[in-house]
Amino acid sequence: MSRPQRLILTIAILASFVAFLDGTLINVALPAIEAELGGGLTTQQWVVDAYLITLGSLILLAGSISDAFGRLLVLRIGLYGFAAASVVIAIAPDPVILIVARAVQGAAGAFLVPSSLALITSRFDGAMRGRAIGIWTAMTTGAMIVGPLIGGVFVDYLSWRFAFVINIVPIGITLWLLHRLGERDERRPDARIDWIGAALCTFGLGGAVFALIEQPNLGWGSPVIWGTFAAGILLFALFLWRQRSATTPMLPLDLFRIRNFWTGNIATLFVYAALSLNGFVVTVYLQQEAGFSATLAGLASLPTTVMMVLLSASMGSLSDRFGPRVFMTVGPLVMAGGSLLLLAVTDPVNYWLQLLPGLILFGLGLAITVSPLTAAILGAVDPARSGIASAVNNAVARIAGLLIIATLATIVAGSLDLDGFHRAAIVTAGLMVAGGIVSFLGIRNPTVAAVEADPAPATGA
Repeated sequence: MSRPQRLILTIAILASFVAFLDGTLINVALPAIEAELGGGLTTQQWVVDAYLITLGSLILLAGSISDAFGRLLVLRIGLYGFAAASVVIAIAPDPVILIVARAVQGAAGAFLVPSSLALITSRFDGAMRGRAIGIWTAMTTGAMIVGPLIGGVFVDYLSWRFAFVINIVPIGITLWLLHRLGERDERRPDARIDWIGAALCTFGLGGAVFALIEQPNLGWGSPVIWGTFAAGILLFALFLWRQRSATTPMLPLDLFRIRNFWTGNIATLFVYAALSLNGFVVTVYLQQEAGFSATLAGLASLPTTVMMVLLSASMGSLSDRFGPRVFMTVGPLVMAGGSLLLLAVTDPVNYWLQLLPGLILFGLGLAITVSPLTAAILGAVDPARSGIASAVNNAVARIAGLLIIATLATIVAGSLDLDGFHRAAIVTAGLMVAGGIVSFLGIRNPTVAAVEADPAPATGA
């Protein structure tokens, strides 16, 4: 790599690291947050979902802004916003302020990941792109190690609040590197922002998810539940209708004519729903039911993350050489096997015999899957539209996590006890199998898919 490429890759990694850090840190902190601020399982769900609602609904807008106004501008907006929201979270006096700040943090996070990946796809070509995405995957996965460990240490020895201000360190370094890069974004002459589409998407997703989260408490017979759910679905349908005629759509629907793009995103929906469910359930169950400290619960996921860090770059290179189809098929099936091994967990929990084998196998499958999945989707579109393509894929991943956490109470039958843990493991395995089947049936390797690749950026994308 050239020096500018190395600098770009470092900036992309650090910017994404911030968003991934909070995604894993929060699960370890949830029991301590609930113990101090109250609110039960509903508060825990909303602390996670407030972030995912704004992240998932605004990430499409961020991708469009990234392609139109420049990736570096979008990165700066996300970094400053994330830093401010993290400080508010650290001093939140009650659940309401905490949840609102998490929503703001999610909105800022929407500006980080897609623009980071778009920087990589716009600066790297061919085999180098696959390896760069693999390195990005491996290094940002480091947040999965640092997040639970930092969260656990602060929860056990200081306070969960300190865990959130640690974001300031990578944010400061990234802003300094952006200054050193010394490049300016070029605004596209026809650049426009679809504010109406952004509002429809945000309120549509928000209404539907609110209903799913509160349904176990109020029931489907409540006007609050069915009314907000119906309104949410209607608004999101209007958002999709608007994308057909908008001059500058947030979601260019012609992208979904590209086989690897739409198939990869369906696989993403299943795989990332399973990942979110597994991460939430394992971390919270180990603390609330198995009696693990927050630090030990954070360390429990270390084997999975180590597998990702060690193998992701290699898997990215191998996928570029042999094509993504076999990796996207085998990886989810391996993770399904790891999930089913968690059915061996009993009370009391024996980590070494009951959890560790499943977590290692899960980590192997994850390493096999993620880099090829990302490369297959972004490689299917023209680099000029890599911002919105990355945004769509990240939106699908975050919405998948949002929806699965919103339905958590139904999955575990109202209680995250041992039976609920086993139910979640079975659902996780089923989702992974679905992701593997979709990849096998739909994904085509580049020699086949090239004729279906995105030929050129649409004028209004």
